[in-house]
Amino acid sequence: MPELASVFSARAARLRQLAQVSPIAQYLLLMAHLADAQQHAVAAFSAPGASADRIALAQSHGMPPLQAIGWLRDPIWRDMLRALLDHVAGVSGVPFQAVKVCTALKERLDHDADSLEELAQALLAEREYDIDGAAAPFVMAALQVYWTGLAGHFDELQLPVVSPFGVCPACGSLPVASVVRVGGKQDGCRYMCCSLCATEWHLVRVTCSHCQQTKDIAYHSIEGGSEAIRAESCDHCHTYRKIFYQEKDLYVEPVADDLASLALDMLMGEEGYSRASGNPLLWQHAEG
Repeated sequence: MPELASVFSARAARLRQLAQVSPIAQYLLLMAHLADAQQHAVAAFSAPGASADRIALAQSHGMPPLQAIGWLRDPIWRDMLRALLDHVAGVSGVPFQAVKVCTALKERLDHDADSLEELAQALLAEREYDIDGAAAPFVMAALQVYWTGLAGHFDELQLPVVSPFGVCPACGSLPVASVVRVGGKQDGCRYMCCSLCATEWHLVRVTCSHCQQTKDIAYHSIEGGSEAIRAESCDHCHTYRKIFYQEKDLYVEPVADDLASLALDMLMGEEGYSRASGNPLLWQHAEG
C-alpha cells in the first residue's frame, strides 16, 4: 500500500533529478510542483472509505474494494483539485501556459463542475478520445490524491485473496509500469505500480503484464541510455510496459521515470508495439 508520508514527495524529488538531463525538463519541473502540492493535499486527506458491505462484496467476488470505475466520489476531490491549482499557479517561474490552464480549471470548478466530473470519469476509464490534454494531468493529480488517500488508509488484510489479472488489487486501475525492487523480502521481485492509487502488487518476472503470456517476451532499451530502464514487450499481444531496476538506480520512481523516458516510447512505436496503458501525468488527444 502507498506510503502516505512520502509517496508524492519522492516523486517530486525524482522528477527534479531527471529534469537535470532531460529535453523535457520544463514539463518535468512543472509536474514536480504538482507532486509537491499532491503531498500537501494527501497529508490532509479526509474522505469516506469503503463500507463494510462493499469490502465484503469485494472479498466474496475477488474484486478491488476501492474500484475507481463506479465509485461515488466525495465532492472533496474537487477541493483537492483547487488546492493543487492554487499551489502550482502560485509557484514563481511556472510557465504562463500552465497558469492559464490552472485559471481556466478554477473557472470550471466555480461555474461548470459537471464538466470536470465528466472529465474525471473519462480519465478513470482511460479513454483515448474527448480528453482535454492540458487539463487532464491536473484533474488526474487530484484523483490520485483521492485514491492514494483511500488506499493508504485501507487495511491491506482486507484485500481480496485474488483479483482480476493486470489491474490494481485495490482500485482496479491499470499499472503505469513495474519496478524490480532491491533489499529485504522484496529483493529481486517485480512489482506492478498503480497509476492511480500508488499501490504495488507482485507479478512474476518475464510475464506479460497485459495478457499474462510468458513466451515471446523481449526487452528493449535505448543504446547508451540508462541500464535501469527497459521496455518489456510481448509478441502475443504486441504491447509493452516499461520495467525499472532498482539495482541499477536506487531512486527509480515509476511515474516519474516513465514520463522522463519518452524516447523509449518512440522506439517501441517504431518497432510496432503499443503501450498497454498510459502515464497519468501525460495525456495526448486522440480523435474519437
